[in-house]
Amino acid sequence: MTFLVVGGAASGKSAYAERTLCKLSADKPRAYIATMKPFGLEAEARIKKHRAQRAGRGFQTIECYVNLKTAGVPPSSAVLLEDVGNLCANELFDPAGAGEGAADAVVRGVEALQKRCAALVIVSNEVASGGVDYAGDTLRYLRVLGEVNQRLAALADNVCEVVCGIAEYYKGEEPR
Repeated sequence: MTFLVVGGAASGKSAYAERTLCKLSADKPRAYIATMKPFGLEAEARIKKHRAQRAGRGFQTIECYVNLKTAGVPPSSAVLLEDVGNLCANELFDPAGAGEGAADAVVRGVEALQKRCAALVIVSNEVASGGVDYAGDTLRYLRVLGEVNQRLAALADNVCEVVCGIAEYYKGEEPR
């Protein structure tokens, strides 16, 4: 079972995704794939906030900045992938990333995860509601993330958008 959870910045998508994964994994090992590189004080603060949010919930954290298909998740586990926006940027701009093949690398990585885990909840950023009047690398990144979101939505069993902490489902339904 695969869920794609999208939302804008500070929309509550991460907390919603974690609650969803916990509903799906009462009897399974839980893994959290962290894609944000700790590249400064702001990033370190966000990482600390997310770690505190997961505390006591039994998550094994796996840091994976590029090449998602190699992430070592426990077999038949429930996996939370946080988040696709960072992963796309890493694949696109990091020297170790896939460069122009970033979209394919991310989607292939998700497909590999789907084969290995019992449940997968993917967090991504909503694209384009803030407009599309961008140029250069920003526009290139937004296009890659938009393409990846569309391809992941096609792969997912359930797709929702979180706004103000409330999920609206476009495909499938909220787990009970």
